[in-house]
Amino acid sequence: MTMERFEAGQRFEQEIEVAPEHTTNRMGTPGADVLSTPALLGLMEGACIQQSEPFMPAEHTTVGYAVDGLRHLAPTPTGNKVVISVELTEVDRNRLTYQIEAHEGDKRVAVAIHKRAVIPIQ
Repeated sequence: MTMERFEAGQRFEQEIEVAPEHTTNRMGTPGADVLSTPALLGLMEGACIQQSEPFMPAEHTTVGYAVDGLRHLAPTPTGNKVVISVELTEVDRNRLTYQIEAHEGDKRVAVAIHKRAVIPIQ
């Protein structure tokens, strides 16, 4: 396996509109139509996966193994857009570390550090 295509500083950005399936509002409670923390984490992890795909060695994939310092700092209502920004900050053998931020306009919504390992598909 070769990891030379991965370099610290590589970035990826994705804009997502918050939809009802991203919310905490499972029972129709007024005011609960905001982006849930589990959905936000899934979007953040998905952005890391998309960042790594163009650099992936043939017949390999990534698996997440850590999320550190996740802070969901502010609510984002349904219909508003969140921008997930990912930066690859470290490459250690087959391990990738990402710094992630989420913003709604100028408002910082979340931060986290996510770690993934590159593994063979088989």
